[in-house]
Parts: sequence; structure tokens; C-alpha cells
Amino acid sequence: MRDLVDIGMGRTARRTFELEDISIVPSRRTRSSKDVSTAWQIDAYRFDAPILSHPTDALVSPAMAIHLGKLGALGVINGEGLWARHRDVEAKIEELIEVATENPDPLAAIRHLQQLHSAPLDTGLLGEAVAAVRDAGVTTAVRVSPQHAQELTPALLEAGVEILVVHGTIISAEHVAQVSTGGSDEVFATGPHDGVVREPLNLKTFINDLDIPVIAGGVHDHRTALHLMRTGAAGVIVGYGSAAGATTTGEVLGIGVPMATAIADAAAARRDYLDETGGRYVHVIADGDIHASGDLAKAIACGADAAVLGTPLAASAEAPGRGWYWPSAAAHPDTPRGALLQVATDEDRPSLECVLTGPSQDPFGELNIVGALRRAMAKAGYSDLKEFQKVGLSVRV
Repeated sequence: MRDLVDIGMGRTARRTFELEDISIVPSRRTRSSKDVSTAWQIDAYRFDAPILSHPTDALVSPAMAIHLGKLGALGVINGEGLWARHRDVEAKIEELIEVATENPDPLAAIRHLQQLHSAPLDTGLLGEAVAAVRDAGVTTAVRVSPQHAQELTPALLEAGVEILVVHGTIISAEHVAQVSTGGSDEVFATGPHDGVVREPLNLKTFINDLDIPVIAGGVHDHRTALHLMRTGAAGVIVGYGSAAGATTTGEVLGIGVPMATAIADAAAARRDYLDETGGRYVHVIADGDIHASGDLAKAIACGADAAVLGTPLAASAEAPGRGWYWPSAAAHPDTPRGALLQVATDEDRPSLECVLTGPSQDPFGELNIVGALRRAMAKAGYSDLKEFQKVGLSVRV
């Protein structure tokens, strides 16, 4: 039964929990961390680490996606980001960082980011980025918004994309997006739109017409997660990337996703859908408030199969943002929901390998993230991720 509290006369709210509100409770059995597997698999694609990157240009270039793939994680390219708009992306990011560093106005960097994103989308450039990752022999994944999924997907398929991520702040299966090609919407380099209003994206039809797995989200509760699973999605994203620098909660939209509760709700939807379909398993992917290894471990313990990381990966020496991070929603043309933040300096940026697998000298869980997850699982006595989803939890009152 849901725990409801009165917030005033005739108005109630559900009591929910963030990841920081819970702790993992070890069992009486422990095991060696050498006997623990952090691998997971979605469709035909297997990964050694349950980690996806946030699809922001600050974090994922084709080279970074390749590096992540070779280290067992999944790099997700932003299909509507700078690599799909400019050929000299490194120089554009350099310009952006210079504005963020030298201009005393904190809004100047956002204005410059919006200006960079006002360049038309070029499916040729996007295809080149995807092909570079594919040719390196790692799994290729690209994020598109619901508004542009239908326009961009054919070019992505031709370039060899293997996993498509349809990702927005909040997505429902009933109404995904109303695509207007006039006003402030995108103009593609392959040809301008005709200015008509198209029908909303039918996500179920869209997914069923594809031969590749689709990950979709974000969602925030059991009902929405279950509806999205019924579209045929291989994975459902829970949350909307709430992290340092993101301003969706409170400041801009007032929408909040309590991650511990949201993950547990989506995991319950996964069980219901498994029963409903006679065995079809949909992966739950946590996206929000995961800044350190302990947060990742608690997300898995709440029921997630994998998690999206942002700032921890952005701090690495290989990240194109050179220690700066901004969420993909920060570039929205009229309602940006994120700021540029410096998460590491050039002098103290660790290697990506160090961030993921160590070794670490950091006592705060920002390095050797996968190694720490493996040790948490071992201390609790579990040998794989699906078993670890059954671990005991406690709540701080």
C-alpha cells in the first residue's frame, strides 16, 4: 500500500525515497569479489559493466564511445548534438569552454551552447560519427528525441546503429510528442521541413517496425513504466538524468523523480509485464542522482539492471568536455534545463579506465566505480546483478 501523507487540508502526497535515503543490508553470506560478475545483456548485446553514458556532447564523442565500449560500458552519442551539426566539434567545444571560463555572466555559456545547437542537423555528419564507432568494433548506440526519432532513424540505420535510445525528460506511451516543423523546431541540413504539424509519434508502431532494440524513457512510476514496456521497448529509462547542473527539478519545471522509489516501481512493472507476456524481460535503466559507486550499487539493489552516468565520466581525461559537464537538456532552444559546471580541472582528470575499473586513491567512490560495485555485491553475498536486486534494504527515517 502506498504511504500517503497529508500536506494540507484535502491534499495528500505520496511518501517517496531518494537513493541517499536507503542503505544496502548485507546478508550472513559473503563471497570473494573475484567471483562476482557485473555483466548484463540487452537483446544480443552484452556488456561487462552496467553503465551507459549520458548522451551529452560534454561526455560522448565517437572516440569516447569507442573507449567506453572497449572498457565494457555503453557510450550513447547524442544524435541531435554537436557531432550531428558541426564538423569541427572539438573547436566548438573549445569556444564554449572559453566562454564558460572567461565570461562572468553565468548565462553566457548557455546562450553560446544554444547558438551552437541552432546549426541545422546534418544526417551525413551523424552517419559518419556512428560509422566511426561501428568500424571500431564496439556496440553503437544513439539517442534521439521523440520529436525527431522518425526523421533521424533511417540515416542511423544506414550508418549501422545497433541500439536506439528514444529519450526525453518525461515520456509516456500514450502521448510522446507533437512534432511541429514550424517555429523553433529543427531545420535539417538535408532539407527544410514543410511547416506542417505531424501526428504524434506512435511509439509502439515505431518500435515494432525496427529490427534493433530500442531503449525509451524517462518514466517515473509503475503505470508509465508498464505502458512503455507494452510498446515493445527492450529497456525503459527511469528518471531524467537529475545531476549536478540539471535544473529540471524545482527551478524550471518543478518535476521531481525520487530515484529509489521510481526504480522500485519500474522493477515492479517489469515483474508484472513478465507475467503478462509469459516471459518477456524489459531492462530497467536508472538515470538520475548517480554520482558515485555507492549510488550505482543502491540503484541496482532497488531493481535497476544498469544505470546512466554523467558527471563521473565527464571528469575523465578522455571526455571531450575537458572536465566540464552539461546535460543534453541544457541546449534546449527556449527552455534550457541545465548549466555548465566544471567537474574536474586539466591537472586532476583521471583516465577513463581509472574511473571505471581503478586503481583508485579516492575514498569517496568517484573512481573504480565498477570495482566498488563488485565489492558491494560480494560483501552482500551475491554473484550477479539479477541476484543483487534481491538484497535487503534499510531506510533512514
